[in-house]
Amino acid sequence: MFKNLFTQKSLGFILSNALALVLMLASRIFIRDNIGLSASTTLIFSEFVVLPFAMGLICAWFWRKEGLSSMDILKHMLINTFLAIFLSLIALGEGVICLIIVSPLLWCFMIAGAFTGKALFGYNNQNLNVSVVAILAIIFITDASSIHQYENMVADVMVIKAPPAKVWQYVVAYKRIEEKEKYWLFKMGMPSPVQSTADGYYLGAGRKCIFSNGYTFDEKIVTYDENRNLTFDITKQPRDPEIMGHIDILRGQFLLKDNGDGTTTLTGNSWYRLYVFPVWYYDMWAESVTRNVHIRVMEHIKKLSEAK
Repeated sequence: MFKNLFTQKSLGFILSNALALVLMLASRIFIRDNIGLSASTTLIFSEFVVLPFAMGLICAWFWRKEGLSSMDILKHMLINTFLAIFLSLIALGEGVICLIIVSPLLWCFMIAGAFTGKALFGYNNQNLNVSVVAILAIIFITDASSIHQYENMVADVMVIKAPPAKVWQYVVAYKRIEEKEKYWLFKMGMPSPVQSTADGYYLGAGRKCIFSNGYTFDEKIVTYDENRNLTFDITKQPRDPEIMGHIDILRGQFLLKDNGDGTTTLTGNSWYRLYVFPVWYYDMWAESVTRNVHIRVMEHIKKLSEAK
């Protein structure tokens, strides 16, 4: 029974995922905590690139005598990706949508590791094999020991057929959005903005941005230039598993420009800080989500402002 259970193929799946979980926990507990970083909020480059690559190498080692075709490797790595995602959901408490976002990255680097391993192990050169493992270990430790900081700003512009004075009242606060979701991640269940409220129309007033699942971003108006500039800092944000520890929204802003012809150019700006790396991959998603939050809110403001 156990002999059939622990075949070379199954050992590749089991041990590659076991190694990944152990190293992720080790990086959080023993390395990043020691240099003052919050292990629960920063996911480093190596966890999404080096570890999947190493997982592919481990699988290739156990499958080196199986005679797998390239298509077999692609299919096996897809299964291993789903297995890794399932374990992350259970052991690390990640959100489902976050795991959907990360899955293409994991799959690609698992494939890269598997094909690299297939080529390496065909030479049966132990020195070369040890060198590759040593290089991966050095990259992982160096990355885990480094400071990770990244902030970005996203801006979107829309022309509204109404004067600034009319647009302004809906910029500060707007009633509930009833339109159906258009963005595919919102359709899948990612929280989307549905309403904004304000304690008053003045500098220092409290403001709330309410999302579809009931979560609320607490805000404070820090610039109140009527009909021109509304800027607010985020003072408290929800601890949703889809965003907790991955991104912090720092500040939001609406700029209004009177076009002199009865129309207003509305610009929406958002500043955020990322805690997931590599930036070249995750910032693409962060920009997309932020932009679609802007568009949903600004289209609603446009509809309200242009209504007779």
